[in-house]
Amino acid sequence: MLRIVNRVLMGLCGLALFGFGLAATLAALDLPRRWGFTPPSWWSWRGPDDVLLTRADRVQWRAEGWWWPVVIGGLSVLVLLALWWLLAQLRRKRLTEVLVDSGDGSGALLRGRAMEEVVTAEVETQPGVERARVTLVGRRNQPRVRVGLLLAPQAHPGDAVRRLRAEALEHARASTGLPSLPAEVRISSAKHAAERVS
Repeated sequence: MLRIVNRVLMGLCGLALFGFGLAATLAALDLPRRWGFTPPSWWSWRGPDDVLLTRADRVQWRAEGWWWPVVIGGLSVLVLLALWWLLAQLRRKRLTEVLVDSGDGSGALLRGRAMEEVVTAEVETQPGVERARVTLVGRRNQPRVRVGLLLAPQAHPGDAVRRLRAEALEHARASTGLPSLPAEVRISSAKHAAERVS
């Protein structure tokens, strides 16, 4: 999710900067007059001596009662969104690789995404588990697993967690040669439609 938000924000910022840069270049070099085209009527930046916002544009709303609350509210929302984005960047990201003891002293690297997919596939075959999401976090020589389980309405959470620990996580730990593989499990239940009684 965060990767998509980052790409969308970077794309929008890039487009906005490109557009303003292009408009500034056109106006500064007086290209509309030289090339014989007219900018849109709402665009006030037409030549090298023009400014983006005239004084009349800057002060026209100051006397209105709604102006300052809207400005302060809009800037507050922007600051909160920027802080959320910054904190999201600083969160520990998923582990990209796991160091596996290969027996020769140097070790081998296993792609974290591959290990996540294998554990997810095994967990989803367990009875009562409708969907699973597995994420590796931590350091590559001491990974931790975060598991999200969506259980069927009739499933027992205790049984699902015991099977997860004894089967999928134990298989992953043994296959990578790790001394331990701590896990944090979050469980939610799938909603089911009410049964109709006639």
